[in-house]
Amino acid sequence: MDPLHVATLNIRNLADRWDERLPLILADMAALQPDLLGLQEVVYVLQQDRLIGAAGEGRYDSHRSWAGRPEYGNALLIRQPLAATEVERLDLGLNRSAIRGRIALREGATIVVTVTHLHHVPADEMSRDEQAEQLVAWLALGPAESQIVMGDFNAKPHEPAYSRMTDAGYRSAFLEANGHEPEVTWPSGLEAPAKDADGEPGCLDYVWIRGRVTADACRLAFDRPAVGDPGLYPSDHLGLAARLSIG
Repeated sequence: MDPLHVATLNIRNLADRWDERLPLILADMAALQPDLLGLQEVVYVLQQDRLIGAAGEGRYDSHRSWAGRPEYGNALLIRQPLAATEVERLDLGLNRSAIRGRIALREGATIVVTVTHLHHVPADEMSRDEQAEQLVAWLALGPAESQIVMGDFNAKPHEPAYSRMTDAGYRSAFLEANGHEPEVTWPSGLEAPAKDADGEPGCLDYVWIRGRVTADACRLAFDRPAVGDPGLYPSDHLGLAARLSIG
């Protein structure tokens, strides 16, 4: 079995006190040092993915998939010596996209890893479900190895997009490891003048696994406020970190 440490975080672009939030993200990344990190709402011209990847002793390559405009979207960070091949992008519409790549692991297993971010308007459950349907169909056309799909789905566990994933054979790593989903991954507790207040708090972020993948542990990450400022968090979302075994 190949052990694999993965994490995901929506970094909230450059809004909501970015200059103050960045040191918190870097400190948590330096401590976490996952094998794979999925990021959403990355502003490429600020090199946010490269800054985060440079936070600790690990060296990371970043693969990007723009969403809506070329300077903004998702990023998949891969810690060397791991590397991705067959990297592809999927346009999901509504200024959303996904990126996937195949990764050969140290003990010989391979895994297909995908990072995505679905439509954000709380009432538009069907739009998210349509995006999840596109995502599942796209992944079914790719290699048949075990899979990881992670990111901000903007969908609570009762929504159709969540059921779309489970009906396709994907399992939530947090649910598998803990017996329940986290109560809240958004909002984090970040206080900012222009913070997003649309929708009710809930679980919106996931690490999905499929095939010969076992969730040994999964927890919240990037979830600690600043010392002396309980309203300053790394992002408006909490992240997830999972320790997986790939067979």
